[in-house]
Amino acid sequence: MSRRTRRPISKAALSNPVIHQDACGIDIGATEIYVSVAPDRDEEPVRCFATFTPDLEALADWLKACHVKSVAMESTGVYWIPLFQILEARGFEVLLVNAHHLKSVPGRKSDVCDCQWIQYCHAVGLLNGSFRPRQEVCALRSIVRHRDDLVKSAAEQIQKMQKALTQMNLQIHHVLSDISGKSGLAIIDAILKGERDAKTLARLRDGRVQAREEVVVKSLVGDYRPEHIFTLDQSLQIYRHYHVMIKQCDAQIAQMLMQIESAQPLLYAVVEERAKPTIRKEKPRKNEIALPEGSLSEQMYRIFRTDLTRIPGLASTTVHRLFTELGADLAAFRTAAHFVSWLGLCPDNRVSGGKILSVKTRDIKNRVADMFRVAAQSLHGSDSYLGQFYRRMRARLGGPKAVTATAHKLARIFYHLVTTQTAFDESVYADVQNRYEVKQMQTLIKKAAQCGCVLTPINNN
Repeated sequence: MSRRTRRPISKAALSNPVIHQDACGIDIGATEIYVSVAPDRDEEPVRCFATFTPDLEALADWLKACHVKSVAMESTGVYWIPLFQILEARGFEVLLVNAHHLKSVPGRKSDVCDCQWIQYCHAVGLLNGSFRPRQEVCALRSIVRHRDDLVKSAAEQIQKMQKALTQMNLQIHHVLSDISGKSGLAIIDAILKGERDAKTLARLRDGRVQAREEVVVKSLVGDYRPEHIFTLDQSLQIYRHYHVMIKQCDAQIAQMLMQIESAQPLLYAVVEERAKPTIRKEKPRKNEIALPEGSLSEQMYRIFRTDLTRIPGLASTTVHRLFTELGADLAAFRTAAHFVSWLGLCPDNRVSGGKILSVKTRDIKNRVADMFRVAAQSLHGSDSYLGQFYRRMRARLGGPKAVTATAHKLARIFYHLVTTQTAFDESVYADVQNRYEVKQMQTLIKKAAQCGCVLTPINNN
């Protein structure tokens, strides 16, 4: 610990009403952590601790001695995670605060002033904690994100293999749709074993390859140089090692999923036992998570108690990713409006002097919002109500705004199904669709009348 010169808190600040009497503010760095408590709790209310584990334990002991119950800290990279876990295990109420909400105050550019300002804002009730799911969900999320990094690293090795083939003027990666598929890996293995005859290599392709044999043979005629063969071999070994690690991650994910129970029991009394819906079993595609027992859809149904894959645009992998980011308990969001506001998918109305300055959505980065946007964009060819809604919004507002509007609707549906544990029923949108069609018909009849024409509806019945 070291003493630092600190700015005394003004009397005006001390006179403001205090909501959290036992509040503490922490500014986290890579090597130093500054902690501030109320001035009446200790003779040295601002202290500096190192980031070693014994120092973090000493920090928690000092907060206990100061009778601190609630702690607010900035979410800085991943530096906050060790301290957060230690304080949470000690029984403190820990609020993870968005750093953007605190950096707009001028004149507080030092770590000491930062931790004092965090403590003051938390004491007077100006800070809201960031959403963080249960610990078991956070643990699963860490494995899933690590697996994503492995998949990206494996993709980089594919690019390096393509580079080595190009340097030898072997154009097989332009003939085959996937060089890392069955045919591509068989041909590369043969090349690394010393085979150079193009016709012999071409016979190793799978029967499902659509390219003609003469084209495959021509693509395998090149300049086999030893230095490029060496780099090709190295990249292939690394690629296969990554996939071994990916399979280990899949096994770990499957084990962790089996240990996770539903976040809450059934929300209503079961008078008649509900019939379990037929879960669509999807064969895992390349790089998707493969569970040794049961499908991903079945695991998600067991946890959420509803089949979310029936929502158009949400596949089992998407539902699983949403679970790893949110968990199955959305009690932290009081309503669907709070949920979509946290996602940044609703208009951020800015009004001053009775004049609307902006209605754009907030510019925030949210993994869950990105998943809903991708799901919304996949509905461009869907025959469902949501697909029709997306195309209607696209014609009216353009592509980006249509994606956001559809993602907003998907997020509200997801929230409703998770919180009520009910099945998705698209028939509830039939009335909305009928009203839209009637309105469209009235508009067409009115425009035809303006042009001196008369439209007669055709009775299909």
